Amino acid sequence: MDLQDSDLLYPRKAYVLAQTFFIQDNQEELALHAHKYDFDVLLFDQMVDFQQAALTADEDALFVVDLDILSSLQKIDGNKTLFLRDLFAQLPPHRRYVYLQTEKQSSRFLLQQMLVESNCLAYADKPIANEKLVEKLFNLFAQARREVVSHVLILGSTRAFDLRMLEERHIKVIEHADAHTLHKEARRIRPDMIIIPEKQYRQTESIVQIIKRNMEADPSMEVVLLMQSNDVVLARRAVADGFDLLLLEKESDILSQQLINRLRKFRLNKELISRDRATGLLNKIGFQVRAHEAIVQAAAEGKQLGMAIVDIDKFKTINDTWGHYFGDIVIKRLSLTLESYMHENDLLSRFGGEEFVMLLWDTDQAGLLKRVNAMRHAFGAIPFEVAPGDIRHFSFSAGAAFTPHYTTENTLFLQADAMLYQAKQGGRNRVCS
Repeated sequence: MDLQDSDLLYPRKAYVLAQTFFIQDNQEELALHAHKYDFDVLLFDQMVDFQQAALTADEDALFVVDLDILSSLQKIDGNKTLFLRDLFAQLPPHRRYVYLQTEKQSSRFLLQQMLVESNCLAYADKPIANEKLVEKLFNLFAQARREVVSHVLILGSTRAFDLRMLEERHIKVIEHADAHTLHKEARRIRPDMIIIPEKQYRQTESIVQIIKRNMEADPSMEVVLLMQSNDVVLARRAVADGFDLLLLEKESDILSQQLINRLRKFRLNKELISRDRATGLLNKIGFQVRAHEAIVQAAAEGKQLGMAIVDIDKFKTINDTWGHYFGDIVIKRLSLTLESYMHENDLLSRFGGEEFVMLLWDTDQAGLLKRVNAMRHAFGAIPFEVAPGDIRHFSFSAGAAFTPHYTTENTLFLQADAMLYQAKQGGRNRVCS
């Protein structure tokens, strides 16, 4: 296999500064675990090389520093008075650092304070298993992804909030006036959060149960009571009725920042459960939720959508002939090829195995077929070296369907899947619609 193009294969990087023995003992296992999460681990035992990497790396890179490297640096420099502050001073200040420390080091509050002051994104105690470390790094990569818009549905007026602050943090606030139709609006737009002021709750106390007992309601959706008073009896009743959070109305900037903090955690949790770990793309669950939102939005704006299902041809033969690790590389390369053709409002997911599903925004049949065929030709041109001097090329087949002929995520998928079957039966390496 030709892994010379690892920058394309694993576009995200974690740079690790550690002692030589750590690198020798962990390099191969760390790399294998990281590749499953679609990033690479590069290990350094020399500060000058680590510094140079930090100066030239991509903005989304992570930098991991094992604090025990300090003893190695002292031996190299012959400077027994080299302190942690000297180590921090040598690190480029514009990067995000993850520190590994011993349990004894973690008990020192002043040390933790120094870490925070030195661009510390996170820290962890050793010993930490390689698989666990890689999983934690993946979570940090997920936090740094491009912001996804959060939707907040408010019963009544939005005057209690700073809408500009929320908009800057990619939070879209939607007003709804009628408590008796709030459950229908929640089902239509599937917001991340619903906020109900105390006054409306007093008038319609069953409102939360009506919203939550709808079988189509998103179980992760939070319902928040915005309280204007300190009525403890009302607060107890609200919690018993099913409110997830009680917020006391205060200055708009403070209230809005509370909302931002809450939704940041909410986004991260949804991101982690809605992403395919091998490719970083949306998984089946994540795609279905986002596709529903896109279809509703497209209908409201009069936009046409196209769905395409992509399936690697003869993938079982690829796995059986060259092994599952090579098959994973083929999948990753395809995911990167498809992703490079996505526009801002498009969706791309890995449904599992060798199957990918995309939803393209504001496109007609001719436009979608042109783009998917361009993806097919680009993937077919990629050389895979399965053995020294043995270059192979692979292909995929695809089926497509369009709105407004099919108006739901499920009907679009079923039609595109039928067209995929037609493409396979027609000889593979083609797109049918």
